[in-house]
Amino acid sequence: MSYIKEKLYLFELNPPRVLALGFLGLILIGTILLNLPIASANGESIGLLDALFTSASAVCVTGLIVVNTAEYWSMFGKVVILLLIQMGGLGIMTMATMVALIMGKKISLKERLIIKEQMNQETMSGMVRLTLYVILLTFSIEAVGAILLSFKFIPEYGTAKGIWFSVFHSISAFCNAGFDITGDSFMSYSNSPLTILTLSALIIIGGTGFAVLHDVFRNRKWKRLSLHTKLVITMSLVLLLIGTFFFFILEYTNPSTIGEMPFWEKVSSAFFASVVPRTAGFNSIDTAALRESSVFLTIIFMFIGGAPGSTAGGVKTATVAVVLMATISIIKGEKDIEVYEKRLNPETIFKSLAIVTVGMGMILFISFLLTITESGTFLDLLFEATSAFGTVGLSRGVTPELSKLGKLIIIGTMYAGRVGPLTMAFAIGYNKKHKRYRYSEGHISVG
Repeated sequence: MSYIKEKLYLFELNPPRVLALGFLGLILIGTILLNLPIASANGESIGLLDALFTSASAVCVTGLIVVNTAEYWSMFGKVVILLLIQMGGLGIMTMATMVALIMGKKISLKERLIIKEQMNQETMSGMVRLTLYVILLTFSIEAVGAILLSFKFIPEYGTAKGIWFSVFHSISAFCNAGFDITGDSFMSYSNSPLTILTLSALIIIGGTGFAVLHDVFRNRKWKRLSLHTKLVITMSLVLLLIGTFFFFILEYTNPSTIGEMPFWEKVSSAFFASVVPRTAGFNSIDTAALRESSVFLTIIFMFIGGAPGSTAGGVKTATVAVVLMATISIIKGEKDIEVYEKRLNPETIFKSLAIVTVGMGMILFISFLLTITESGTFLDLLFEATSAFGTVGLSRGVTPELSKLGKLIIIGTMYAGRVGPLTMAFAIGYNKKHKRYRYSEGHISVG
């Protein structure tokens, strides 16, 4: 008994572990609710595994589905999925802080540390204020998005259903979840600029990160913005432009995607195809019909994902930017890595390299496992693994055909992707003891 107590004591609930367990707890609650017969349209239980898969996909704001969301789930089931998306998108501690503030409770130091970890902030200064800002901003943007979408959905579905569709898809888009209740994602709305541009704006804003949005609204001028904000905005714009250009060129003559569309619709569809891998999961063109070059480009975008501290997944734009800048600096023979007249500290560089390495390792390992358990092509399985890791939700038809073991693998991948590869590693292997000595320096030949 004393041995067990000693092990429990050593298993300290540090911030990464609290976040990991918090998401796991929410997934289990969602599983119980979605497994109820009342959650399905036919009044029959979906089964524990598929309920777990759907709950994990919603909480991890992924969007991979084993059944058609629009057709299979009842109104109760859809509301549960929407609530899971909202709580998963905002984050466990954001929701807990909101409840605590409503009840008039004070936020403890440990809770502030957990919020800091969730928001990916460097300091604890203003954590509660930032959390309140996140909650207010989220609901405000989702409300504006729902109003804009209602101009399309209300005339099409009527007032009540139109409002429901607008609210559901606004929240799903801002949280980068990718769940839809139209039945075919947004393939039938490729000719609706209002729908495509509104969803794109919600996805981009949600994937930019709350700290960046707060910095932009507070400072407004480029010179006053933090280095992090400048880097995220620059990287996001570059990726959007590159993605739009290449998707437009690669799919221009593909009759199964944008080949038969008018010119302006080709441009908007290419733009949307560049936006959604970062990491929303909607699609206005058939993902399964993309050319292999476009599929590979989508995999790269899904791996990168959105900004740190946002609703998006992936290894994050800022992380990739740091790795690229470090590589360029080494090639140029520069000792310091400089960007926007600032020098990056070694800890940031090491952390970025660790995130990219762990992320790539996870995707390769998951893809390897899927080649053993599933029968799809390697490219499709790699696409599925990256989509799950990046919490994107795009699929080339693999998800509904997954074996039971394959579903469990993807569930674990979505969970690890939402919590974050490095946070997950800290949660499992955290050790508060540090060496008080350093070995002498050694040299290794590399390259």
